[in-house]
Amino acid sequence: MPLPQPAPRPTEAPATIDGAREVLSSCFGYESFRPGQEELVRAALEGHDALAVMPTGAGKSICYQVPAALLGGRGLTLVISPLISLMGDQVRSLKEAGIRGSYLNSTLNPRQQEVVMARALAGWYDLMYVAPERLGDPHFRAFAAQAKVPLLAVDEAHCVSQWGQDFRPAYRQIADFAESLPQRPPLVALTATATKRVREDVVDLLGLRDPELVVTGFDRPNLRLASFELTPKKREAWIVDYCLEHPDQSGIVYGLTRKVVDRLAEELRQAGVSAVSYHAGYDAASREAAQRAFVNDDARVMVATNAFGMGIDKSDVRFVLNCGMPQTLEEYYQEAGRAGRDGEAATCVLLWSRGDIRTCHFFIDNAEFAPELSEEECRALTEHRKCLLRKMIGYAQSTVCLHKRIVSYFGQSLEGDDDCGSCSVCQDLKPRDLAGGRRSASGRSFGGWAEAGEDRSSSPISGKRANPDSLETDEEEALFQRLRRLRKNLADEAGVPPYVVFSDATLRGMVAARPTTREELLQVSGVGKTKLRRYGDDFLSELRGE
Repeated sequence: MPLPQPAPRPTEAPATIDGAREVLSSCFGYESFRPGQEELVRAALEGHDALAVMPTGAGKSICYQVPAALLGGRGLTLVISPLISLMGDQVRSLKEAGIRGSYLNSTLNPRQQEVVMARALAGWYDLMYVAPERLGDPHFRAFAAQAKVPLLAVDEAHCVSQWGQDFRPAYRQIADFAESLPQRPPLVALTATATKRVREDVVDLLGLRDPELVVTGFDRPNLRLASFELTPKKREAWIVDYCLEHPDQSGIVYGLTRKVVDRLAEELRQAGVSAVSYHAGYDAASREAAQRAFVNDDARVMVATNAFGMGIDKSDVRFVLNCGMPQTLEEYYQEAGRAGRDGEAATCVLLWSRGDIRTCHFFIDNAEFAPELSEEECRALTEHRKCLLRKMIGYAQSTVCLHKRIVSYFGQSLEGDDDCGSCSVCQDLKPRDLAGGRRSASGRSFGGWAEAGEDRSSSPISGKRANPDSLETDEEEALFQRLRRLRKNLADEAGVPPYVVFSDATLRGMVAARPTTREELLQVSGVGKTKLRRYGDDFLSELRGE
């Protein structure tokens, strides 16, 4: 049975930077590129290799999605990603933007995989997500050779290096795979966290040729950072208290062990917080159900080990609480970076104890290494990981600005005043006395800093760097909540996560602009032509109060 004709391509714009700006506006609703994006898009369109180090939330995916839409007439852009659990949501997001995406991974049965590859060869898709492990499959290599690959994007590129976190041996196949294609495509490698040593590994091990290097910075000024030392019992009570104080916010709680995750999730549920949990001890169906509930806003809090890792693209996560100390600052910043991807203010709190340090040392001393490494190389890696742990401990115990501590670790510096205005060190903040519910001796509790029971005009949320809440009145907040409810209803009808319809930042833009016509709504950042056609009338009716 012949396959039906593919859907029309999203754009006939030329594969130039002007065409890229047209796709950015019509598909994604943005009038200009963010820092670093244009350089990467230009490199991809001109056939050059590139390496991008951009913080979470800076829009790395735009850097290959826009070129893929423009290069669709030349073949299929492949995106190598370790985030299998995220691929479905990424493809749905592309579809909502009007771009033809697909994925090929183990969640599809063999028949479904064959259909996807056949459709790809028939020109149905502009972009396909695949896991790095698939690159070693001869059948997939034969398919890729036929597909004509105009661009190869490597997401989470730090996974190629054993000197960072999240090492994935399959990433070592990428360079060979690119060379095996009839014509080697340009490679664009992207990561949010990579030290200089890891960046050098990425260039070498992926075989990048004279790459365009774009490092936009590691700072996330919209994140409010805090680190507090608490006993395990007190920090778990603190987390429950925090979640109760923020009933309208979506958040992630990370625990070091499965036992901690299960206990915290149950404590939150008993306290009346809609929480789900995720770790490697659950079967695949249970993990998928938990993630789906969280992404779709049916559960407000996700409690997880780092098995949940990077597998989340939810843009409106307003807080990340770490119940325990990760082994590296890269790992911590990856987890904390799940917050505030929409650019809105978000809170990241590290709650640690002395026992966490012993646990981290145990994991390091009992780590398994690749069999090809020599004994000397294993010792060197062990010492390197202990060095990374010392830097993590330094952050946890820091008496200097936490924002500056992080960017310094990655080899950069922050300009401006010593007081960042948005971390627990610079504001001398303490966790509240949980036993009595009193404020700290300084007169401020961290809960107050995070807007619990504080007047918005005077709350320290309006510090120098963290974005202040733009909704100044109760009427604006009420309209924002109505738009969120509408978004949830429309998302459920479309079978997509709410953030795929519009981000919180876009909803706040609607509240601020109060558009009354389709033309005015199109001017709100994040509203493209495709989403205007699908959702514009519904949101305009709510904004008009109809």
